[in-house]
Amino acid sequence: MGLFRPAVFLTILTLSSTINAGKCPKPCRCDDAKRTVACVGKNLTEIPLGVGEPTLKLDLKRNNLQMLPRGAFLHTPHLTHLSLQRCGVVMVKEGAFRGLGRVVYLNLAYNKIDILYQESFDGLSALKELRLDHNLIEEIRPGAFAQLGFLNTLTLAHNHLVYIPDMAFQGLQNTKWLRLSFNSLNNLAAEAFAGLFTLRRLSLDHNELQFFPTQTMTRLPEVKRLELSYNPMTYLEEESVWMGKLTHLYLDHSSLQDLSDQAFSQAGLLVHVDLGHNQLRCLEPLSGPAKLSVLNLTGNPIHCNCRVRRLKEWATAGGVELLGACAGPAHLSDEPLQAVTSMDLRCRGGAEALEEQEGESDGNITATAKPKQTAKCPLDCECDTEAHHASCESRGLNKVPRGFPLRTQLLNLRGNHFHFIPARSFLGAGHVASLHLDFCKIHEIEAGAFRPMRNLVYLYLSDNDLTSLEPKALAGLPQLVYLHLEGNRLTQFPGAALSLVPNLSVLHLERNAISRLEPAGLLASAAPSLMKLYLRGNAIGGIAKGALNSANIETLHLDANRLTRVPSDALTDTPNLVELSLSQNPVRWLGPETFQETSHRLQRLYMNQMGLEEMSKEALLGLGPHLKVLTVRGNQLKTLPDLSPLSGLEMIDLRDNPLVCDRDLLPLRRWMERVKSDVLATCRHPLELKGQKVMDTNVFATCPESTASPTEMDPAGRAAAGLQSARAKTKARKARSTQ
Repeated sequence: MGLFRPAVFLTILTLSSTINAGKCPKPCRCDDAKRTVACVGKNLTEIPLGVGEPTLKLDLKRNNLQMLPRGAFLHTPHLTHLSLQRCGVVMVKEGAFRGLGRVVYLNLAYNKIDILYQESFDGLSALKELRLDHNLIEEIRPGAFAQLGFLNTLTLAHNHLVYIPDMAFQGLQNTKWLRLSFNSLNNLAAEAFAGLFTLRRLSLDHNELQFFPTQTMTRLPEVKRLELSYNPMTYLEEESVWMGKLTHLYLDHSSLQDLSDQAFSQAGLLVHVDLGHNQLRCLEPLSGPAKLSVLNLTGNPIHCNCRVRRLKEWATAGGVELLGACAGPAHLSDEPLQAVTSMDLRCRGGAEALEEQEGESDGNITATAKPKQTAKCPLDCECDTEAHHASCESRGLNKVPRGFPLRTQLLNLRGNHFHFIPARSFLGAGHVASLHLDFCKIHEIEAGAFRPMRNLVYLYLSDNDLTSLEPKALAGLPQLVYLHLEGNRLTQFPGAALSLVPNLSVLHLERNAISRLEPAGLLASAAPSLMKLYLRGNAIGGIAKGALNSANIETLHLDANRLTRVPSDALTDTPNLVELSLSQNPVRWLGPETFQETSHRLQRLYMNQMGLEEMSKEALLGLGPHLKVLTVRGNQLKTLPDLSPLSGLEMIDLRDNPLVCDRDLLPLRRWMERVKSDVLATCRHPLELKGQKVMDTNVFATCPESTASPTEMDPAGRAAAGLQSARAKTKARKARSTQ
């Protein structure tokens, strides 16, 4: 008997294991031998139940999950690989990955996550690779990665990051590669990368950095490879690159016009430097990197005369391979730099020599050495040559001053009395990235006023007296991304002027006098790259179809205007719209399918304080599961339509509406009980319930059970209810139109 019992136990255990291994969720494919489950492209809206506990690899890509709830994977504690790319994930709830202490690979690429919260990745204590590329991430909260102590590779490329705050990556003490390519980064806090003591490779290419972030990079003692290609840097000053272990530096396809011969003096281990496809005409021998073997100058307008001779001799003596070719003079054009000899590198005499020197210093930039850091500054202004800032704020000036230091990047002229900005007012300001001209009483800007400012990214013209913009007022600003025109007196959308700033991404037109948007100012042709448009506080009473034609626009604020109806026809031209604000417009009624043709990507809809009295039961059809935030606060709504199709809602604000807590509101109350959304709603009537939260009141317990929501009716009931509702609304509209 003692021998039989273990055998019976073993048989039962084997049979049990076989049975468990044989389970597989219906839409999935399972491989018991490899312990993998694949549910790819099945349009799943929830994590499938029935995935076996022993599963090691779970592939859920190309589904429609939208939100990962708390404890979503508690039933698969042995997972090592989890793929969730292209699942429409908008939010990762706190604790979503708890219990996954063995996962080493997590793929969340190609989703719609916009914020990384503090506890987003709690539980992934063994994770080694995390992919978050191709999302909408614009903010990293402190502590977001605090639990990922073993992470080796973090990919945040192709997101919407503009700024990296201090300690953003705290906790990543074993990370080797951080990928931040293809964002919109223009600023890095001094301690942005603090704590990344083991980082070997940092990818920051395809961003908007205006200068080398020296102070930030000194916090990275182990980085060997740094990729900064495709950033609009124009100059590297001495000791810019202070990185003791750096061996490979990529600065190609930037806007470099010059760099100090001491720029790399604190990067003595550099082996490979790529300066290709910049605007360098000449270069001095580089001090510091004694082991340099490759210097790439391909695609630069190198003028091969006597001023390049020292560079050539230095490269020959040190065994440095020079990649690239001569752009001039004519007899050396296209000759490889490696092939030219010192004898070839000669300067002509007399007037020709003077002409060459003038050509090389074009744009007031000395091509062979660091520009002199001078304290010279216009009268009544203050200039900081180390910070590259200059300010003449509120000095009563009536003319734009000249004579600022050549390397000035931020120029503050706000609070003066310029009235008129003539052409070429900013000569010598070619390095300025941020120009402040707000509160200057400007009523006219002449064509070409900003023409020399080829590196300008931010232009503040807020709170002036502009009634229109001359079509060529913004000529010569190829890098402009942010334009502030709020607080002027513009009566029309300045489409013609915007057509000359092809990279414009954010446009502020709040508090102007625009009364209507017409197709003549088409966004697609005027501002093809525009992503965020702010029109709050104008006098807009109508928007013609085609006026908003733009595939790129993601944020549209139309609040505090004079719209009496939702511009549904015009919104069909914004297929990628994510955020729409219609608050404080006098819209009293939302008819059926008001948002049917609106972007299916819409995530945030604001309709506060509109005086809204009634919403058709079909008013919100078309918004679907992508909508995360819906606010209708401060209206006159007594009841709400069926919200069950909005399965992705995370927050709905119904406060300050005269909600009547009786059986007509029962469908809303039942919906609130079923969902996990944050619902803000209080009763106004009856008086004894005034101020009570809808979720807390007990009045609904006495409502007849026969009162069913449209989603709880049978198909015939729903059809009858819908027909009755449509007829009633039609009669109501006819009655209103005859009044």
